[in-house]
Amino acid sequence: MDAYKREAFGVLAKRLREKRRFIQVITGPRQVGKTRLSLQLKEQFKGERLYESADEPTLKDAAWLAQVWENARRLARRGSKGKKTLLILDEIQKVPRWPEAVKRLWDEDTRLGIPLQVILLGSSQLMLQRGLSESLAGRFEVVRLSHWSFGEMQQAFGWDLETYLYFGGYPGSHDLTKDLLRWKSYILESLIETAISRDILLLARVDKPALLRRLFFLCCESSGQILSYQKMVGQLQDVGNTTTLAHYLDLLHGAGLVTGLPKFSPSRPRLRASSPKIQVLNNALMTAPLQITREEMRKDPAVWGRLVESAVGAHIVNSAQDCGASVSYWREGAVEVDFVLQFGKAVTAIEVKSGLKKQALPGMSAFYKAYPKARLLRVGEGGILIGEFLSAPVRSWVG
Repeated sequence: MDAYKREAFGVLAKRLREKRRFIQVITGPRQVGKTRLSLQLKEQFKGERLYESADEPTLKDAAWLAQVWENARRLARRGSKGKKTLLILDEIQKVPRWPEAVKRLWDEDTRLGIPLQVILLGSSQLMLQRGLSESLAGRFEVVRLSHWSFGEMQQAFGWDLETYLYFGGYPGSHDLTKDLLRWKSYILESLIETAISRDILLLARVDKPALLRRLFFLCCESSGQILSYQKMVGQLQDVGNTTTLAHYLDLLHGAGLVTGLPKFSPSRPRLRASSPKIQVLNNALMTAPLQITREEMRKDPAVWGRLVESAVGAHIVNSAQDCGASVSYWREGAVEVDFVLQFGKAVTAIEVKSGLKKQALPGMSAFYKAYPKARLLRVGEGGILIGEFLSAPVRSWVG
């Protein structure tokens, strides 16, 4: 278990020992260690415990949830006096109307004094967050697990930087990297297709599934680029409108696949109408669909530079959630800043020197004139080493 997951383990273990009860929610993309972390907590929990998952071919319903909860209550009643009972529910967002059911059962336990501790897990952040905010306000705390960083993959598997840049941060793919075709099949079928079909299409209304899939692969091809929604419509050759694409991009972000970074605006709301900067959240999503080997990629400075910048962007977005920082880009006319981190009033501008020749000119000087209190960082040539940056949490660079 790597350092980041140990930190999350410690946070959850401490919360479960506290007298005040909250529903603990573990959320994050597929294959980042949510289930493994919860099972480790289950093994070390001092008291009765029960693990159940809704991630099965047949849909679970509110009746199933009530039955599982009652089983946990029975364990709590027979347990030693003063000891709590732990109930872990995996992929909870797949249970229809789960927020209302959980609220009713949790409030009943509170009224009756049943010492039941509950952990909910979900891989669709958007669906899970919606349910929490609608019905469970004031009853839950969240621990978000992101894709694994370079430092985590290096510590767990001994990966070097080049390996991480190409294969990304899915720990389950480590044993497959020596067989490129098998690795690609695993990423495309077991991760990407499963996330789209089971975390998005099964749980949200999508009128054009084929368009959503094409949008995803367009984003993988365009990671690091600023694309207007109108340009996306043209490239996808679809009659769909820009509002539909923006909604689909939100769904892909909620599944932990790709996101669209907004243009930096310190004082006014970020408008959806602004062109997003496309960013994959794991480099494996960018390389697996390509018919090109790591060696071939390494020989092309432009292609490799895109891979480096994409890895830096993914690390920034994934790590920023730990400290509550927002991530955006900045562009005015012909000048651009790759990434802007904002935490409260503290602003950090980040320029990536990857060897990639960009259409826009570096904009650090212009940005500094507009925001003289900002912290300026260069990552890559002449600045922070790529490996060093990818190994450190973003909170160390904020402010």
